[in-house]
Amino acid sequence: MPQSLANIHTHLVFSTKNRHSWLTDDVRPDLHAYMATVLANLNSPSKIINSVEDHVHILFNLHRTLALSKAVERVKSSSSQWIKSQSSTLEKFSWQSGYGAFSVSESNLPEVSHYISQQREHHRTKSFQEEYLAFLKRHNMDYDEQYLWD
Repeated sequence: MPQSLANIHTHLVFSTKNRHSWLTDDVRPDLHAYMATVLANLNSPSKIINSVEDHVHILFNLHRTLALSKAVERVKSSSSQWIKSQSSTLEKFSWQSGYGAFSVSESNLPEVSHYISQQREHHRTKSFQEEYLAFLKRHNMDYDEQYLWD
């Protein structure tokens, strides 16, 4: 086959350092747009980005030549710099070092997109930690809880 093709939908989740509530209503819309631009520049377009005060969910299509770790690194580092430049009150902002990335089948895109769009409502009843542990269990991922929240 002379052509290389890929269609890799990824649901990326990561939090602010120590789950600090940095992501206010004032910064979120522009942050989402900035992250979408970073991903577009990596030829990995986002389908939906949403966040609450302490974490972000991104559904995007990972380009076939880009390593997931590189995409995450670029999104987190560039958005961190951008957030810090927005206000003197955000100068100490940082993301948690880790992340969760989950594959999404084509048939589940509508469900995952809806889930991401409903973050504010979802987190009225469930904490980020509870949500994240549920993701890990649902995806049969091994983890050491001792290191999850560093």
